[in-house]
Amino acid sequence: MSIIILGIESSCDDTSASIIKNDTILSNVIAGQKVHEEYGGVVPELASRAHQQNVIPVVDKALRDAGLRPEDVNAVAFTRGPGLMGSLLVGASFAKGFALARRLPLIAVDHLQAHVLANFIQEAGNPKAVPSFPFLCLLVSGGNSQIIEVRSHLDMEIIGHTIDDAAGEAFDKCAKVMGFPYPGGPFIDKYAREGNSEAFEFSKPRIEEYNYSFSGLKTSFLYFLRDRIKEDAGFIENNKADLCASLQKTIVDILMEKLIKASKERGIKEVALAGGVSANSALRKAIETASLQLGWKSYIPKMVYTTDNAAMVAIVGYYKFLAGDFATQDVVPYARQA
Repeated sequence: MSIIILGIESSCDDTSASIIKNDTILSNVIAGQKVHEEYGGVVPELASRAHQQNVIPVVDKALRDAGLRPEDVNAVAFTRGPGLMGSLLVGASFAKGFALARRLPLIAVDHLQAHVLANFIQEAGNPKAVPSFPFLCLLVSGGNSQIIEVRSHLDMEIIGHTIDDAAGEAFDKCAKVMGFPYPGGPFIDKYAREGNSEAFEFSKPRIEEYNYSFSGLKTSFLYFLRDRIKEDAGFIENNKADLCASLQKTIVDILMEKLIKASKERGIKEVALAGGVSANSALRKAIETASLQLGWKSYIPKMVYTTDNAAMVAIVGYYKFLAGDFATQDVVPYARQA
């Protein structure tokens, strides 16, 4: 029997809907929000208003792209959290209404769990290898930097996390200091390809276990630029590529050091990448290099499934449907993980 899941994602500033048939994606529609660019970051009130405008057209297009009707859907999965509360409420309310009107099961999905299971999304006619359990997943995004031990599709343990800023936040805030538009991470990646990653050296934190910290790096980068600009007003512009390459190398080194430590100490050589920062070319290359040197089997989702999207919500919905893990109509979103 085929299971059709409608996935809804609205945790931040992207409204997305996806249709999945078992583990194979039939459609994945994403509506972004340009309005935040002039503010240098996501404005929660503007984001929730845009979700209200986008959610119905996005779901309609997802169904049409999949060649299905609303009555073909077997269950509705939505992002419960973490995220912006106003944005989450829009997606949750739509999902509840859709499910209630059609007497369908409702499935609440954790946003971070969805990023991990993006590694299991299949596309018709293009089968891909998926991780074997247990595996380690390095989840890196604008709000999270975590190492997760994944024992099954629905059994995961966070064994390392950031104690302050996330890697994606460090990329974006350092990019802002350099004068790049929001989001700045992709600009750093772009210019880093032309620069010397050994040109400048930035401090790396000493944090216990498998945890991360990026606030110190962000502050030291700011002070470094402040001091250099005093000597040369054009320092940033004259050294843009080298600054980006050196900063990027430092962040990737910090991420990889703890991931390698976790792999060695736990004896796990199946390693996956997830989250928006997994689109970074240097991080992807570092994973590939470590795989060759350490004998890892590594897995990296397609670019479209690394940023916020409903396909990853739908795939979690599929596995929760199989497990009979359904939510009730009184389920409420959460802005932060417990």
